[in-house]
This record gives sequence, structure tokens and C-alpha cells, in this order.
Amino acid sequence: MTCSGQTRRRWVAPEDKPLDRTTVNSWEDIEFVQAVHATGRRKLIICALWTEICMAFTALDALREGYEVYPVVDAIGGTSPEAHRAGLDRVMQAGGQPVSWVSLACELQRDWAREDTVEAVIEIVLTDRLRKE
Repeated sequence: MTCSGQTRRRWVAPEDKPLDRTTVNSWEDIEFVQAVHATGRRKLIICALWTEICMAFTALDALREGYEVYPVVDAIGGTSPEAHRAGLDRVMQAGGQPVSWVSLACELQRDWAREDTVEAVIEIVLTDRLRKE
């Protein structure tokens, strides 16, 4: 395993092998970019370890290539609250559209009549933490 660890594509292609990379900017890794291109999708939901580095660098490069980028603001964190905010601001100024994990889950569900996914969305959204609030 390298410094950046393994990037897993569980939601897009769970059967694919993890990508082992050394770059802090995933968009500088040819295997990562090829995997994104291979999906044929133009909307990227991005989570990362550090907002101002891993997420921002990747998001800015993807935006420059014409992708829509959705950073999940509460599934990433900065090295400080200020750094987190600065990273998000930078991506938003370039056209990124921040979302929370709960709003993302509900946006993907769209309609509770889509019964084939309701159980999984409820399991994700109604965690013990949220039930206690």
C-alpha cells in the first residue's frame, strides 16, 4: 500500500480491484482517470480524507474537464475548520456543488415509491445517531 492508500470503487464497480496510487490528487493518476472515463458518467460525487488537498485538487481538475462535481461536505474534513472551509470555497467558486450525505442519499432516492432502494436508504439515513436526535 502506498502513501495515499487504496481508492476503492465499490459503488461504481464493486467487482473491480482497488487502485493503488501515490498521488494526493487522484486526477493525476492515469488509472483513476481511466476508471472515471470508463463509467461514461459526467457527475462525480467526491469524498476524501482532506478537503483542501485530496478533494479540492481532484475536484478542480475534474471541473476543468467538464465534469459536474459534488463534494460531500460532511464526509470529508480539513486539517482545520478553516482549511475545510477554504477547500470547499475554492471548489464552489470553480463550479462544484456541495451536498451533505443525507441530502445526497435522499436526492438519489428521489421518490419513496422506488421501493427497491427504500430499505437501503432508510438504513443509511436513519442511523442510531440520527434516531437519537
